[in-house]
Amino acid sequence: MSKRICIVGGGASGLTAIKACIEQGLTPVCYEWTKNVGGLWRYREEDIEGLASVMRSTIINSSKELSAFSDFPPPTEYPNYMHNSKMIKYLEMYAKNFDLVRYIHFEHKVDNIEQSPDFDYSGRWVVSVQKAGAQETFQEMFDGVMVCAGHHVFPIVPKFPGQDLFQGRIIHTHSYKKPNGYDDKKVLVVGVGNSGGDVAVELSNIASQVYLSTRRGAWVIHRVGPRGRPFDLYMMKRFLNVFFNHLPYPLVCYIAESSINSRVDHELYRMKPQHHILGQHPMVNDALPNRILSGTVQVKGDIKEFTAKGVIFEGENEEVAVDEVVLATGYKIHFPYLSKDIVWVEDNEVELFKFAFPPKLKHKSLVLIGLGQPVGPLMPISELQSRVFALHMTGKIKLPSEDEMMADIKRKDIEMRKRYFSGPRHTIQVDWINYMDELAQLAGVQPDLFSMFFNDPILFYKSFFGPTLPYQYRLQGPNSWPGARQAILSADERIEGALATRCLPKSKGDEFNLYKFLMACLAITFLAMVLATVA
Repeated sequence: MSKRICIVGGGASGLTAIKACIEQGLTPVCYEWTKNVGGLWRYREEDIEGLASVMRSTIINSSKELSAFSDFPPPTEYPNYMHNSKMIKYLEMYAKNFDLVRYIHFEHKVDNIEQSPDFDYSGRWVVSVQKAGAQETFQEMFDGVMVCAGHHVFPIVPKFPGQDLFQGRIIHTHSYKKPNGYDDKKVLVVGVGNSGGDVAVELSNIASQVYLSTRRGAWVIHRVGPRGRPFDLYMMKRFLNVFFNHLPYPLVCYIAESSINSRVDHELYRMKPQHHILGQHPMVNDALPNRILSGTVQVKGDIKEFTAKGVIFEGENEEVAVDEVVLATGYKIHFPYLSKDIVWVEDNEVELFKFAFPPKLKHKSLVLIGLGQPVGPLMPISELQSRVFALHMTGKIKLPSEDEMMADIKRKDIEMRKRYFSGPRHTIQVDWINYMDELAQLAGVQPDLFSMFFNDPILFYKSFFGPTLPYQYRLQGPNSWPGARQAILSADERIEGALATRCLPKSKGDEFNLYKFLMACLAITFLAMVLATVA
C-alpha cells in the first residue's frame, strides 16, 4: 500500500510538497487552517494569531524566473517582481495544473504531532486535527509528516525602557496590513529588515514624518539591476558563485560593498553597518534611498527609552515626538504542535540537517519544509526539500547517518557564527546556489555541467553564465522534465515579455546587441581556454 504523508499547511511549500509526494506514488493528506491555498502570500484583512499574511502592498523580493517552481514557468505577461495577488494566481495555476487541491482538507487545523506507539518499528506518526466548528479533535495515523507552515507566524516583540509609559499605539508588522489611519502622523518603524523598509516607504507617502530606527544598520540592495533587468538575475550565476566560493571572504565583500555603495553611499545615508554585506541578510528596497534623500524617512539609532509622547534615541538627549510605532523585529521559530524532543529550537536556533531533517529521530519520517532563509527565493528550496523527502520515503535515496547529519549541522553552525552577527535573524541563513546544489546532490538531480559543456554548449552557456534558474534541477535524475531545457533557453523571452506593455517602432541598430555580442565573445574565449586545458 502507498505510504500516507501528512502535510501541514496549504501554502506554496505545502502545494509543492503534495506534488512531490504524488510524483513518488505517496498518498498526501494536506490540512490547511484557512479556506484557501496560498498561505503567507494570500492577503487577509483580519489579524489572526498564528496565521501569517503579507501586507496589502507586498511585492516579492526575488524575480519570477528565479522564484518559479522547477517545472512550471510563470506566464510571460506576469511582471518580473510579482505583487502578492499575482503570486496567489501563480500558486493557484500551479495547483490546478497538477491537480493538487483535491488532496487538501480546508479549515482543518493541526493541533499535535507525536510519534506513534510503535514508532521505533514503523516510523509512523499520530496527528491530531481539529475541523472548523468542531469541538473535539480527531486523530489520524501517517507514515510521514511534512511541516510546511513556515516561520513568519509568531512575532518577536522586544521590550524597551519606558515602553509602558508611551501613550501611542505599538504594533508588529505581523498586524500591519495597509496604511489606513496613519495620515499626518509621526511614525516610528523599528527594524531594518525587508518588512521594516517596506512599511517605512509606504507610510512615508501619507505620514507627516517617518523615523526608521536601526541598532546596527543594513545593506540595501535593489530590485532593478543593470539595464533595468532584475538585479538577482545578475547575481545568482554559477560562474560568479565560483568566485564567491574561492576568493577570500573580505575581498568578495569589498567588491560587493563597492558595487552597492556606488549606487547609494551607505555611510552618507547613515545606514552603513559594522559588519560586511555578506554577514547580514540584506534589505531589498529600491525606494528607501529616495525617501531618505527627500527627508520623508529619517534614519535613527536604537531606542534608548520611550516617553509618554515619543522616544529618545541612542546618542541623542532630546525627545522625538512619535504618534505610532511599528515593530519590524522579526519572528521566532516555533512549532506549537511539535515537542522539543522532536524538533529542538532554542533562541531561534534549530538542530536540523539541511535546516529540514531532525537528525536524532530513529526514522527520518518527519521534515520541516521551507525553513531556510536564503538571500534568494524560498519556493524552489521548498520544492527541492520536498523532492528529497519524497524520494527518501520511497527508499529511492538514503539520507546520511545521524553522525553525518550532526557533523554537517555543526559545520554550518560554525560557518554562520563566523560570518553573521549574533541574533535571531541569522540562525537559518543559507547561500542559495550552494544550498540548492547540496539538496540536488541528495536527490540525484544536480545538473551535469561537464557533460553539458561538451554535448550541449548553448545550454551550458545559459546555465553557467546565466542565472541559476530552478529548471536546471529538472534536466536529469528522478522526475526530470522534458521541458526544462527549453524553459532555460526561453527565460529571456519571459523576462523581457513582462515589460512589453507598449509597442515600439524598431530603430536602426536594434538588430545588433553589443552586450550580447561581448558576452558571446567571453563565452567563446572561456570555452577555448577549457578545451586547451583538457587537450
